[in-house]
Order: sequence, then C-alpha cells, then structure tokens
Amino acid sequence: MARQIFITGASGFVGGAIARRLAQQHLVRAMSRTPESDRRLSALRVAAVRSELGQVAADHLVGCDTVIHCAAYVKQWGSAEVFHRINVEGTRQLLEVASRAGVQRFIHIGTEAALFHGQDMLDVDERYPYPAHTPFLYSSTKAAAERLVLAANTERFTTLSLRPRMVWGPGDQTVLPVIAAAVRSGRFAWIDAGRARTSTTHIDNLVHAVTLALQRGLGGNAYFVTDQGHTSVREFFKALLQTQGIVAPNRSIPGALAYAMAAVTETLWRTFRLNAEPPLTRFAAALLSRDCTLRIDKAQCELGFSPIVTRAAGLQAMREGVGG
Repeated sequence: MARQIFITGASGFVGGAIARRLAQQHLVRAMSRTPESDRRLSALRVAAVRSELGQVAADHLVGCDTVIHCAAYVKQWGSAEVFHRINVEGTRQLLEVASRAGVQRFIHIGTEAALFHGQDMLDVDERYPYPAHTPFLYSSTKAAAERLVLAANTERFTTLSLRPRMVWGPGDQTVLPVIAAAVRSGRFAWIDAGRARTSTTHIDNLVHAVTLALQRGLGGNAYFVTDQGHTSVREFFKALLQTQGIVAPNRSIPGALAYAMAAVTETLWRTFRLNAEPPLTRFAAALLSRDCTLRIDKAQCELGFSPIVTRAAGLQAMREGVGG
C-alpha cells in the first residue's frame, strides 16, 4: 500500500538515495531550502516543500503517515550552537510537529558515533550505553537527538532509529571525496597504518533497512544496519580509492601523534577564529584509529534485515561506474 512520506535531508547523499527508492512506490515530499534543492528533488520525482529544520509546519505534513529524518549537521568542525540547533532542536521540533499532525511513524537516521567518545567498540550491539561525556560535538548532539526520538515513542506514534556506520557507495558526498582530496593534495596519511577494524554500510543496504522499517521494528528502539562482516580501515579505503583510479600512499603516523596534532590544530583554529575546516580534527583522528565493529542481529530479527549488497560487489560496481 502506498504511503505518504515526508523526508528531511533528501538533497543529500543518504536522504536522496532513500527518496529515490521510496518515490518508486510511495507519495514522497521532502524538505527543501533552496531552488537548487527543488530541482534535485524534482529529478527524483519528489515534491519539494520549502522549509528547514526547526521550522517545519503542520501543513507540510498534512496526510503524511511517515517521517524519515535524514537531515543533520554532519561535520567534523563547527560551533556548539550550530550543532545543537540543527541536530538537537531541529529534531525536537520535527518530532513535536509530526506528532501533532498525526504522523504514525518516525524513522530517524542515526549513527554509531552517538556512542563514541574516543574508545574502541568491538562487536557491540544495541545494549551498548551512551557515554556520560564525549568531546565530540557531532557525537553528543546525535546522541541527544536519538534519545529524543526514542523517548517520543507512543502507541500512536512509533519512533525508530537506524544506525549505519561509514555510509558509502555511488553518490557519496562525504567519505570518498574527502579521502580522495587528501590523497591528491599530498596530505593523506594512514593512522596507525590503517589497522583499525571497522564495519561499513553500503547505501543500498541502508535504503533497504529504511524500506523494512516502514512497517517493521519495535517502537522506541535503535538498530545497527551494516554490511556483512567487517574490514580494516586500510583495506576498505584503499579499495574505495581504487574505484576512482587513485592509489593511496603508504605513509602512516601513530594514532596518539595524530590526535595530539589535531588538538593543537583545533586550538589554533579557535584562537584565530578560522572559518575553514581544520585539515585534521580530534574526531577524525579518533574515528580512524579505533576499532568499531557492530552486530546486526537485532535488525535481522526485528526488521527482517539482511544486507542486499556485499562490500565486494559494491566496490566492483563502483569500479565499473554502475549506480546504486
């Protein structure tokens, strides 16, 4: 049965892929802040609604039974005010207006980073606790947003959070472009030789999980959704770069040194109030030097989730220039 769905962040990588897939079977409208976003959404056969986080009106959600919240401030650097306003208050306002408008299901695109404060996370599942404190604004605000989502669950308003890790695939605007630019500029170096173990999430696997969450899943719960198995940061990034014909250098620096360098760099950026993002942040240094492998048993059991694209097949498709 066709649903009426409202999506935030549909002009981005994750939200756009979700909107493209759902528009094939459902009536989809999406938040749009600019004429350029209007054009992108039109190409996806999605109705554009001029709005932004924190200012979504009940009229925008009339007739919608489902909200999929993908929009977030996904940066390594920025002010606490901006992170909080977009990630936390934007989510709070969207939850409130969705509930008032009679929306029945709210699917939040979360992240394993909500649990991260600089530690290894090996073979963890959804029982893993939120940290009491984290030095990373992205982590703290995404955790706060997710907690709001899960706490909003009621018998009439089902709320879920999906937690991918390192989303990748055709159309990626974050992982591959950043590391490719670093290699091309000569600034790239592995941290601890890229030995850290990691889970990953191909965009098609995340989209598949969203389609399942339209009808399945227990309200008030979070679900890890990843590719099958795990890999090392070096193995994955090397293969990802090779899909673009880019060869990664062998240069490496110790994780402790990378984190210390990032801390000094951040201090300089704050002292001189520089607008550009620092070349290395503590968040990136920690993220790339810590193990993070996630279990998907809960998603398999309660959502019926199973990855539909293997890491090898996804990489091969990118080498061949095949879209997701």
